[in-house]
Amino acid sequence: MTGTVRPTRAAAHRAPLRRPGAWSRKSATAPPAAALLALLCGAVVGCSAPTSGAAPADPATCGPVTATLDSTDVVALRPAPTPALPATVTSADGTTVTVTDTSRILPVNLYGSIAETVFGLGLGDNVIGRDTSTTFPAAAHLPVVTPAGHDLSAEAVLALNPTVVLADDSIGPPEVLRQLRASGIPVVLFEAEQTLDAVPGHVRAVAAALGVTAAGEQLVARVEGEIAAARRSAPEGRAPRIAFLYLRGTAGVYLVGGEGAGSDAMIEAIGGVDAGSAIGLAKFRPLTSEGLINAAPDVILVMSAGLASVGGVDGLLKLPGVAQTPAGAARRIVDMDDGTLLTFGTRSGRTVQALATAVHSCGVRS
Repeated sequence: MTGTVRPTRAAAHRAPLRRPGAWSRKSATAPPAAALLALLCGAVVGCSAPTSGAAPADPATCGPVTATLDSTDVVALRPAPTPALPATVTSADGTTVTVTDTSRILPVNLYGSIAETVFGLGLGDNVIGRDTSTTFPAAAHLPVVTPAGHDLSAEAVLALNPTVVLADDSIGPPEVLRQLRASGIPVVLFEAEQTLDAVPGHVRAVAAALGVTAAGEQLVARVEGEIAAARRSAPEGRAPRIAFLYLRGTAGVYLVGGEGAGSDAMIEAIGGVDAGSAIGLAKFRPLTSEGLINAAPDVILVMSAGLASVGGVDGLLKLPGVAQTPAGAARRIVDMDDGTLLTFGTRSGRTVQALATAVHSCGVRS
């Protein structure tokens, strides 16, 4: 069985900086608002939809909201597919790799998206380890092979005796991946583009490497349908300006996202305007008072752990320029779990749906 692991690239390359220190070398008409909110409210605990005929909640007056999924676990295909092996594919680095055994799969990258895809394909029972970003419940019990943040430990990997390693260039160091190949382990590398448009290609690439191409198409159909439905759920009306802030208070890291950061794709998917992109920012830039005030976001979007690292909403409001924005003045902060927001995997449709709920209606108050 042959295939390729080079997914089609979207028009714009977006590789979000989930955490500093990555090894990457790249840096249908919408339903009425009341009906929409009634459908969406299940994604945010405590959300209440307006009664028929009522105007939707003004996002600028909602206060802090946590966007949550009904379930953070991956929905696997059932019954689990039987791999057609051997499977020969072209790794993203140009190496031809033949996979002959998928009984002990090790999927690792900076985002957790490869593991999410393997579990989504129904092969989660064959996964033997995980990276730091793979946090969904079905994988939480697995041993971590990135003990130093996102650096792979060759010793930890070899101790698990994997029959195939799936990775991309967001994780490293590269010499560890070369060492694994030299030991005789098939190592398949994928393109590291992390966008909603790239998700189907990633699913197909992983499925080809594991010899389950038919299951890959089945999963792609489901994921594409969920993403399309979530995109259509954005209500009509004025699009809120949303700024994504990457925060790691313990390390003194405060960044704002712009075009190509990955966060812009999520913001656009829910019918928002990425405030960083709107003022000409690209990828991630240091947070400055002047820049954030010029961006004038109605909503500030952050990862939950990042928000906690600066002391919650009150601590966030002390950062340069935050309190002087419309979002800061209204305490309009939306946070979402780090292992979900920018993963760009098989849960992306559900993630977009939950984020839309949090932004476009009032949910759980912090």
